Amino acid sequence: MTLYPRPDVALICGVDEVGRGPLIGAVVTAAVILDPTQPIAGLTDSKKLSEKRRVELAEQIKQQALCWALGRAEPHEIDQLNILHATMLAMRRAVAALRIRPEWVLVDGNRTTDFGIPASAVVKGDLLVPEISAASILAKVARDSEMQALHLAHPQFGFDSHKGYPTAAHLAAIAEHGVLVQHRRSFKPVRQVLEQGGL
Repeated sequence: MTLYPRPDVALICGVDEVGRGPLIGAVVTAAVILDPTQPIAGLTDSKKLSEKRRVELAEQIKQQALCWALGRAEPHEIDQLNILHATMLAMRRAVAALRIRPEWVLVDGNRTTDFGIPASAVVKGDLLVPEISAASILAKVARDSEMQALHLAHPQFGFDSHKGYPTAAHLAAIAEHGVLVQHRRSFKPVRQVLEQGGL
């Protein structure tokens, strides 16, 4: 793994999000401070891993990291703030929940937020920075688990396969079955159904 030029501090926290694009559910973030004495092999962008491998690595991260935490912003907060600001709120919540205060925060992407701690954005950070890779894996496993639970409650929507993203199957299910309370009402496909009288 090629490392991003790292800040010269001991406690670096990686932060990533999952769930900006879906039409339903929370945007989930994770913050991770890895233990340099216990390196974890195979860390990379969560999307490049099989579901089985992600789950295995998530357990290893939880056991071996110095600390980790999840953050989230709920659908009503996304509708109120917009998805970008809600994502930043969820990231701040994840970092604030860490039991060890990091000295620097590295965020996946091209922008960061005010954590009250020095921070940098790293484009493709989930590929380049182990701490961000670890955060992407924890966030992905957590949100996928939530989509699986939602699938069990509403199997007609197929959340186990599309995970809430705006696939043709998901859009067809909304058109047929209406809008769930967990749907993001500000997102165009959901808003259009509501405007047409869908529940």
